[in-house]
Amino acid sequence: MGIVNVTPDSFSDGGRHFAPGGGFSGALAHCEQLIRDGADLLDIGGESTRPGAPPVPLAQELARVLPVVREAVKLGVPVSVDTYKPEVMRAVLDLGADIINDIWALRQSGAVQAVAAYPNCGVCLMHMHREPTTMQAQPMDGDVVPQVFSFLTQAADALQAAGVAKARIVLDTGVGFGKTVAQNFSLLARQREFLAAGYPLLAAWSRKSSLAAVCAENDAPLAMAERMLPSVAAALLAVERGARIVRVHDVRETVQALKVWSAAS
Repeated sequence: MGIVNVTPDSFSDGGRHFAPGGGFSGALAHCEQLIRDGADLLDIGGESTRPGAPPVPLAQELARVLPVVREAVKLGVPVSVDTYKPEVMRAVLDLGADIINDIWALRQSGAVQAVAAYPNCGVCLMHMHREPTTMQAQPMDGDVVPQVFSFLTQAADALQAAGVAKARIVLDTGVGFGKTVAQNFSLLARQREFLAAGYPLLAAWSRKSSLAAVCAENDAPLAMAERMLPSVAAALLAVERGARIVRVHDVRETVQALKVWSAAS
């Protein structure tokens, strides 16, 4: 899953594919490049969810996302949209988007109903502790694996109760969303435990600060530009532990690593 941030402030590549005047050619060109690099699907987002990020007004998110989605759905790969707003969900699904990727796991009012009205779309439910402005100020306590497992399975059960088929649901443990470095790596180390829920897993480690922390040099965390290799390593480990989708910035390098892993499997 190649990441397409149509934002000025995403933690990794904010502004690179964002045009303040409303143009979207840069974002679309990035979509095309990710596919050439080997992406099987695209994930387009118009609101940064980095720690401390303020919410984006609905009209602004729609203005950022809709032009890109309108063209991206013509590129021949499934298109996911990273949003928690029901209005955005309905708008992008009307345009032909295939997947809703929601960091709130459809907890916003009307979100479950929005996706349930589109029987062919996929849904990714992610675990997040608190919300983006506060999640890292007060991370979770204790062993996060059973807590995250319980949350995700309850969210998936509630979605099925609303009429959404189990086959449409993917789970994401929410690395970096309200967890400490040690807790994030416990989610990776024990990732196979989540397979017992019976859903495909999405892993999103790309360029996360936990990777920078464990690879620190002289007590200085890795800069963003230096996080590609740790990100590829984390993606490879996630797939080895059962992840079906890896959400990444560095598609070409991740695809190459997975080809090597596959050849030796």
